[in-house]
Amino acid sequence: MVKHCKEIEKYIKPGCHAHLVGIGGVSMRPLGLVLKGMGLSVTGSDMNSSASTDELVSQGIPVAIGHRAENVLGADCVIRTAAAHNDNPEIAAARAAGIPVFERAQAWGEIMRSYKNAVCISGTHGKTTATSMMTHVLMEAEADPTVMIGGYLPLLHAGHRVGHGDTIVLESCEYCDSFLNFYPTLAVVLNVEADHLDYFKDLADVQKSFHEFAMMATSGVIANGDDEHTVQAMEGLDYISFGLKEGNRVTAANMCPDWRHFDVICDGKFYCHLDMGVLGRHNALNALAVAGAAWVMGIPGEAVSRGLESFHGAGRRMELKGQFNGADVYDDYAHHPDELAATIDAVRSMGDRRLVMAFQPHTYSRTHALFDDFVRELKRADVLVLAEIYAARERNTVGISSADLAEKIPGSIYCATLPEVTEQLQKIAKPGDVVMTVGAGDIFRAGEALLK
Repeated sequence: MVKHCKEIEKYIKPGCHAHLVGIGGVSMRPLGLVLKGMGLSVTGSDMNSSASTDELVSQGIPVAIGHRAENVLGADCVIRTAAAHNDNPEIAAARAAGIPVFERAQAWGEIMRSYKNAVCISGTHGKTTATSMMTHVLMEAEADPTVMIGGYLPLLHAGHRVGHGDTIVLESCEYCDSFLNFYPTLAVVLNVEADHLDYFKDLADVQKSFHEFAMMATSGVIANGDDEHTVQAMEGLDYISFGLKEGNRVTAANMCPDWRHFDVICDGKFYCHLDMGVLGRHNALNALAVAGAAWVMGIPGEAVSRGLESFHGAGRRMELKGQFNGADVYDDYAHHPDELAATIDAVRSMGDRRLVMAFQPHTYSRTHALFDDFVRELKRADVLVLAEIYAARERNTVGISSADLAEKIPGSIYCATLPEVTEQLQKIAKPGDVVMTVGAGDIFRAGEALLK
């Protein structure tokens, strides 16, 4: 069900006081900065002080450390991070005082209504990378965009940007139907898979959500014509397909073996040539999606070429962290079997190098629901070290452990703690290896400890 909130428009306007609960978060911090730039009075709170809260204070946004009822005094509305539930003292105090409480995604949805172009990039996988690519292109096109990315982009030295142009680009997540709060002019659908099965019932339920998201786009939809699940989700909608197979309106020609160099063809005509700084078939598809969006927006192909040539990855997306004992140490955010497949394929395109992978599953529900798929992909690593499952928002009600994966994967090594992972990698790594820490939790710490 579409979740647009009309009431919030009364509060997202100059002169109103918005209090943000969890303001130090990855999408809450830029939200606070954007709201302040729009002329609102903004305050916030967070459990801990951090570089994020320090930045907000330096920009004139008061931040209280710790959640207390008195922090909401004087606010016209409260906007909360997804982690702040109704038992949070500030949420409870706001409700008791009759102060309206809104979700983060509702606020972003209202903000994007003031932009001529609202580019919302969705998909089960690849959102951060594609949104980062789109940001590079928009910056090359001098569009001065406002940007919201769920990760770190070196170009911005952050995961967000407050621009002054008429374009906003947002990473748009399907979890809890969050993106149904948005108002996209242009919707991009990278792929659709069964994921977040702690919220969605099954693949069909996920597809229904993506269908509703695409229906909201007022100027067009760019969707993956190579992906069967996406095509099913887009059934009945008018959209521009991208992909590497014949029949797509946005496709590639003269592709090189490592997927980095190719021509982009739109409706049968040459649009631009790409020499990319990232590897892999999945990144070629991300680039085609971004090129398709830029083409629809009327951006010159030369800006797409320059933007994607200058893009060398977002933080935690095949990110080269350094070298240890002659091995290259990478970190990647992959936490779904399909993402693992794409990451491993990208490593294989580097040549005949041994892949040493330290993988940390993300959430008990995902590990349980996709167990056999994880086993299939993890077996492809030459050496596999398994960290314990990262709980994130969950409790282990299904009684599952990474040790269960290790039992199904001959030769794999199970580690109960991250220091044990680092110790194993230290013993295993040899010159010429590709060592990868993989997962959406804190597995990157094991690789960073190795490099130290």
